[in-house]
Amino acid sequence: MTTALAGGTHDGPGWLRAHLTDWLARHEAELVALRRHIHANPELSGQERATAALVAERLRAVGLAPRLLAGGNGVICDVGTGDRVVALRADLDALPVPDTKDVPYRSTVENVCHACGHDVHTTILVGVGRVLAELHQAGKLPGRVRLIFQPSEERLPSGSLEVIAEGGLAEVQSIFALHCDPRRPAGHAAVRTGPITAAADMIDVRVAGPGGHTARPHLTVDLAYALGRIVVEVPALLSRRLDPRAAASVVFGAIHVGQTHNAVAAAGYAQGTVRVLDHDGWRVLPDLVPQLVRDAAAGTGAEVEVDYVRGVPPVINDRATTAILEAAVREALGPDRLSEAEVSMGGEDFAFYLQHVPGTMFRLGVGRADAAEAVDIHQPGFDVDESAIGCGVRIMVHTALAALAAHR
Repeated sequence: MTTALAGGTHDGPGWLRAHLTDWLARHEAELVALRRHIHANPELSGQERATAALVAERLRAVGLAPRLLAGGNGVICDVGTGDRVVALRADLDALPVPDTKDVPYRSTVENVCHACGHDVHTTILVGVGRVLAELHQAGKLPGRVRLIFQPSEERLPSGSLEVIAEGGLAEVQSIFALHCDPRRPAGHAAVRTGPITAAADMIDVRVAGPGGHTARPHLTVDLAYALGRIVVEVPALLSRRLDPRAAASVVFGAIHVGQTHNAVAAAGYAQGTVRVLDHDGWRVLPDLVPQLVRDAAAGTGAEVEVDYVRGVPPVINDRATTAILEAAVREALGPDRLSEAEVSMGGEDFAFYLQHVPGTMFRLGVGRADAAEAVDIHQPGFDVDESAIGCGVRIMVHTALAALAAHR
């Protein structure tokens, strides 16, 4: 069945804006209800089966043919036909943090909450799929758009690798994603070319040696001193071994040694993250950082073991796809609603897609004007201005059509 489109002749520059305005007037409340349902029923990484089933159900309802990932916790769905293929990605998983908001859609799962906005990402992409299905039925979609609803963004191993292994990027020529940004008001978006998030790896350092009484330190190995040298010297040493423009950093988040004031411990550990903004730096870190740890501990007498765990590469936005996205934001929201995004040292597994195809991630403003103070992502009280959902739909639809036109 062909769906009538708003916007006059459908050929002028404003026809898509007009159609989206009309579509959101009819369906935005449904999208808000969907977001609230997902928010109230969050699922942790790897467990997103009910969310994936709900997404698939909503897409089938408009005549699409979604397929579930092998684990049942993700969805891939093509809209349209043809050799030109653009992918749009959303993530499904929630975080293991409590929901402290006093709202009707507060999480019903103890200590699990959509505190990163993935419920918003998912809802936006469902809305985009519904709009694109109408455009395809009306003959207004010049190619294929692949909707990727990905599990396990918040943990390792990354869910993006599952999607890629199951053919999620087959034939795809470019890929786009968004991320909620509570620091920007709803109705605004931020884009940048080049690095937007950092590579994020993990390091686990264990030290050991003969313990004893603090009155006789010469008969022991002072592991507190050894760990002190490691956590102080390794970040400084790293800054001298990599190009400073790579912005490499080591930050230790957990350090433990000993149980009491007058005993030298026989074991201890330090755990932290290693971050960098370029691929060259990321490639050398697994060899370089453990060596710097051993160098820092040299002379203390401590036995040192280092486990270096790969996380995610940096997200480096492609210049051409970023230009497409910038133009789409201007068209969708207006030129005064676009700004340059800051670089974040957080990690994002969208980077794995960019190892295969060019693409861009942007930041969608979700800040609430009525909030007494801004609550950042990953915080128990995180919430969004739900008008951002419609803005996200507008941007992603405009982006999809512009990218398809660019892939002629």
